[in-house]
Amino acid sequence: MAFTAEGSLLFQPYKIRGMQLQNRIVLPAMVTRLSGDDGFVNQAISDRYLSFARGEPGLMVVEAMGVHDAKSGPLLRASRDDFVPGLRELVNGIHATGPSKVAAQIIHFLKISRSGWRQKIQDLSRDEITAVIEFYGAAAGRIRDAGFDAVELHMAHAYTLSSFLSRMNNRHDEFGGRSIENRLRVPSLVLKRVREVVGDDYPVGIRYDGEEAIKDGYSVADSSMMAVRFAGLGADWISISAGGKFEDAIHHKGEPLYPYTGYSGDRCMPSSGYPDGLNVYMSDAIRAALRARGLETPTVATGKIRTPELAESVLQSGRADLIGIARQLLADPMWPKKVREGRADTVVPCVYNNVCKALDERFHRVRCTLWRKHDLHAPDAPDDTTPPAWPEGAAVTASPKDGRVHLEWTPAEDDGGVYGYMVLRSEDGTDWKHVDSARGVAHRFEDPSALGGLAYSYRIVAYDMAGNRSQPLGPVAITLPGV
Repeated sequence: MAFTAEGSLLFQPYKIRGMQLQNRIVLPAMVTRLSGDDGFVNQAISDRYLSFARGEPGLMVVEAMGVHDAKSGPLLRASRDDFVPGLRELVNGIHATGPSKVAAQIIHFLKISRSGWRQKIQDLSRDEITAVIEFYGAAAGRIRDAGFDAVELHMAHAYTLSSFLSRMNNRHDEFGGRSIENRLRVPSLVLKRVREVVGDDYPVGIRYDGEEAIKDGYSVADSSMMAVRFAGLGADWISISAGGKFEDAIHHKGEPLYPYTGYSGDRCMPSSGYPDGLNVYMSDAIRAALRARGLETPTVATGKIRTPELAESVLQSGRADLIGIARQLLADPMWPKKVREGRADTVVPCVYNNVCKALDERFHRVRCTLWRKHDLHAPDAPDDTTPPAWPEGAAVTASPKDGRVHLEWTPAEDDGGVYGYMVLRSEDGTDWKHVDSARGVAHRFEDPSALGGLAYSYRIVAYDMAGNRSQPLGPVAITLPGV
């Protein structure tokens, strides 16, 4: 049965400390590497977020902004007053484009070198810890002055506040890892300071790991108690991430450590090999711990939630209050609006091959593999309702190749250009599933997940810039040789 927005929880309004969201879809903060090293908002940053705004998620969280002036690559900043005008212009543009509310995520990070050396929290003096707390407070004040509807404190992954929360915290003072109370001390002081600066009427969210996903790291037993502390101190939402730690990162000679190269990085951004909704159990456990103590603070579930049906089931089952969708909105920023208008069948689906993550790892500007080769943003959906068509005699062929199924097909035709092709597969007569996509310039695909001895059928569906789907081409059947 097709998803219907009317009557769904996903498209019900939701209020957070006076901030009214028109739906429960959250765009989490995503690295773009579009800003310059100077930290100011530029045209590329503005274009990326206005693209998201046209899709109308309930809440947009703009990528992490440094609270201090430490050297880094491309990173937005909220560390000085001269960054405020550019941030204000960005917020005004988002508000003028659509009804989305917009928050800014703010972050503190430690030093790192190309040799693999990195500064750790045990290297920080008490005065430096005090400075971190003040940096967050001052940056949050600038975020409010710039007109953002809310601020989110980055306490996830490999960065400073997450390192204090970690079970790998090796300090031996009252900020150290011998107890969860001590590990929470600095993040708690940051939250209290931010609340003092922005006031009681301003929404403040927290983004942190529900599970570190490293050996000897914490899991939901600890992260549930962290949520109780943050909620008790007045956090207005708890956004749950996972992993992204330095402890299992792979060091490439001559490059700084990138904290998403190990297993914990996979858990942070689950790829196509992981099941949908992989990390929802974290939000479920954390929300249950909050409710058991009479705390109504909403939780945001994230981690490969790509369909409205899955999002709705998470809400209906009480496993989260809000749904974070990142990479799927990168692939198609219009996802919320299309789904709300009953056009879910025109959504360009994310294939979760994590090319976007790999670009970030190589310090390149982050884009989607499905976009046209030189596009820096998702194409604007034109006013087009005519789907691509297959020319007379079009066909799809399948053949075995090095243990994979090799598909080739006749190119489809469309006045506005074919954007891409969806590869659908049926295994032994089961329902058709979308297994991957190819860009519009490609007319072939190799399926590495087919198992020898099983009977497979394939269909190809072409789609245009607006997401209009063609009739399926095929099917073509093949049994891959087995042992």
